Amino acid sequence: MGCMRYLSDAHLRGFERYKYSSIDTSFLSVYVMHPFWNYCVKFVPKWLAPNVLTFVGFLMTVINFILIAHYDWRFEAANDLEKGNTVPAWVWTVAAINILIYYNLDGMDGKQARRTGTSGPLGELFDHGLDSYSAALIPIYIFSLFGTADLPPIRMFFVIWNVFLNFYLTHVEKYNTGVMFLPWGYDFTMWGVSGMLFVATVFGPGIYRFSMYGFTVANVFEVVLIGSGMVSSHPIIARNIYLSYKNKTGKMRPMWEMLRPFFAFLWLFVITLIWSFFSRNDVINHSPRILWILYGTIFSNIACRLIVAQMSDTRCDGFNVLMWPLAATVAVCCFPYYETVFETDLPLDIELWILYGLTIFSTLAHWHYGFGVVSEMCDHFHIRCFKITKPSTANAEQELQEVQVEVEPVGVDEAEAKPEAEAEADTEPAKPTENGEGV
Repeated sequence: MGCMRYLSDAHLRGFERYKYSSIDTSFLSVYVMHPFWNYCVKFVPKWLAPNVLTFVGFLMTVINFILIAHYDWRFEAANDLEKGNTVPAWVWTVAAINILIYYNLDGMDGKQARRTGTSGPLGELFDHGLDSYSAALIPIYIFSLFGTADLPPIRMFFVIWNVFLNFYLTHVEKYNTGVMFLPWGYDFTMWGVSGMLFVATVFGPGIYRFSMYGFTVANVFEVVLIGSGMVSSHPIIARNIYLSYKNKTGKMRPMWEMLRPFFAFLWLFVITLIWSFFSRNDVINHSPRILWILYGTIFSNIACRLIVAQMSDTRCDGFNVLMWPLAATVAVCCFPYYETVFETDLPLDIELWILYGLTIFSTLAHWHYGFGVVSEMCDHFHIRCFKITKPSTANAEQELQEVQVEVEPVGVDEAEAKPEAEAEADTEPAKPTENGEGV
């Protein structure tokens, strides 16, 4: 990466000490999905690197985005009730299958790492980093089922940010407790999204435009998505952090350091909220898809930097560098006195070109960051990201078999973590603690 380096010596020393620890209480994850993944991973060649599984799964979400965007760029394909949704039925089938491929490969990558004796911190970072990008892509598929008639872009904005929040809070929790408390919502969300796409194939996407007394399916979707996080995730995360301080089992950071991960997240929310509401040309209704990609890319960069900090036990960023050009852009596009100062207003096409340019710049910058971090970790640990470079351990297969017969509802280790946390870190089984009782 030349002279630019993203990981300090403190980061690399922290990665050397890192041990993955998780607690999983999801019955779907522990008793259904993990036995299934344990069976499936036996058919994966031992020469195949775990990160290849992770990356192929991520590519399935990218293919979905491109495919649906081709047929419904502006989320208007479902708007005409008489004409029906103009996205071909086969597209929903392909998208549903790709989601299941992503979900299952994400569930098998850590098992493949244990099976081949290639576990390490790079795998977890690679896995969670790509998951943070998928958090922006996956909700976008559902928007094309409802259209802007039932789910206007401003409401899409809050749905996207709810997904960001649910993903981010899990890593804020780990930043402060040192333990990944695996949320139940991930498994059910993957099955739910895939199920919705299959239903669109079987019964037609028009089923999602049904309404009763003004209450639409899109309203149900919003209530379930936002309500599930508020009930099953947020209070439990707060309780786990509280218990880690009470029992002195966590990182014991001072209050402002404990809250520090929220700073960059809240700054991004405020800046994007201002642009969405106060754009001179109402850009959110003219190019919402590009806005979601821009917001999702910067969010992914913030989340990746937090993951690096919590894995290396270093201080996280309070502000993200990509928000400087975003803040400058929003200031330009929302400036209220154009006609007074410049004797002309900001044209829509100029604001859109600014949006496209910023999205390209932010995407390239984020990709450069991801490539740089992975390259630096590979150089430090003398490994290859997509190739197994050391021989398998003699007892790797035996360890996998032991995992298959010793699944516990709590305290699962790295190989038994569900896909969001299916890391390839060299770990010991996490012991159940009081922090996990309410999960």
